[in-house]
Amino acid sequence: MERENCWNSYSENELEELEKLNDDYRVFLDKGKTERECVKETIRQAKEAGYKDLQNIIKNGKKLKAGDRVYCSYMDKSIVLFNIGKEPIEEGMNILGAHIDSPRLDIKQNPLYEETEIAYLDTHYYGGIKKYQWVTIPLAIHGIVVKTNGNKIDIVIGEDEKDPVLFISDLLIHLAQTQLEKKGAKVIEGEDLNIIIGNKPLKGEEKDAVKKNILKLIKEKYDFEEEDFMSAELEIVPAGKARNAGMDSSMILAYGQDDRVCAYTSLAAMLEKKKVNKTACLLLVDKEEIGSVGATGMQSKFFENTLAEVLDRMGEYSELTLRRVLANSKMLSSDVSAAYDPTYASVFEKKNAAYFSKGLVINKFTGSRGKSGSNDANAEYLGVVRKIFEKHKVAYQTAELGKVDQGGGGTIAYIMALYGMNVIDSGVAVLNMHAPHEAVSKADVYEAKKGYVAFISE
Repeated sequence: MERENCWNSYSENELEELEKLNDDYRVFLDKGKTERECVKETIRQAKEAGYKDLQNIIKNGKKLKAGDRVYCSYMDKSIVLFNIGKEPIEEGMNILGAHIDSPRLDIKQNPLYEETEIAYLDTHYYGGIKKYQWVTIPLAIHGIVVKTNGNKIDIVIGEDEKDPVLFISDLLIHLAQTQLEKKGAKVIEGEDLNIIIGNKPLKGEEKDAVKKNILKLIKEKYDFEEEDFMSAELEIVPAGKARNAGMDSSMILAYGQDDRVCAYTSLAAMLEKKKVNKTACLLLVDKEEIGSVGATGMQSKFFENTLAEVLDRMGEYSELTLRRVLANSKMLSSDVSAAYDPTYASVFEKKNAAYFSKGLVINKFTGSRGKSGSNDANAEYLGVVRKIFEKHKVAYQTAELGKVDQGGGGTIAYIMALYGMNVIDSGVAVLNMHAPHEAVSKADVYEAKKGYVAFISE
């Protein structure tokens, strides 16, 4: 089943809409390089679109009704939005779900040390990365430091043009004979991903003078001590802005597009649709890259608890109603797919691969090899989704993640399916997935947003 390249079908007006959407998307990527930053930007946009804080509604004892729109963030790292529809909520919701965490390096709790008058920060990697991709590139620090008095200090170093950047060193080719004999997974070891943060000694100091100078700078600029690293969340990400890519500017190259491309297009769809018949819900969650664990991951009770609060404010809460809402809902678990790469054709099965500029990707199966860990969407639901997309003229394609024996991957779909709801994976094709800089087609970004609008409209 050959799918047409979307670029061939667009009118001038559609091309203008496409470029505007992608311009806004690049801004979102620049503002949201961490899950906390994504939640902050989502709240800003939601408020601007008329959404109210659910916690304030609960605190003030206000009620919710059809037409009301609310949001609720959890630990500043996950967020859920509800647009309450006219139809009884017990009949289910239309849910869009994506994750906002991305593979990266995290600063350890006792990270700062000096070796031969070079100051370093120890890291450990988060999610699946090729460690060798992270050396010698400009890096930035994003995150927070929380002091014992409860004060939160926001940290961003390396993004402003006047800021210094950080980096990890690599062995020069002239001395790399032994290194290059190693397997790719071992060329750079995890314990060697140490961030170089300084080289200038503090005058008058003899021992650890470079480290002491770094601490002096930290104290002057951010007002925290070395001990405060213990209660910090500091993420190392590639420095620099999202960029148009290709001489034709048909693509976007940027960090963190897995899965912020689906998060942004889902958010844009949610905010665009002011009135809905069936209640619409958007879930942007943390920890997907490490198994959706923890309090802010999809395996927590955050979503379920928040829905219970919404039902209570609607005057409809009961345990049975809650279960019915969840079971009767349908969902697009929106996560990226690996785009077919002709350079590495041997790991793909061409008939069942995702392609650039062929539209929103639907994955009936995820999982690994024999589809271990998969949500297997049923055929009936796949038919429903196809009907919606075709009705709204959304370009779409179906795919699996590479050849069966090569591996695989998963999303939050299998977790949501535990409620008994219909769930299918959908998203955008990505090149360089999990690399410091990933690539997407602007056409696929546009079709994804169209698809998500269509889904919550039905």
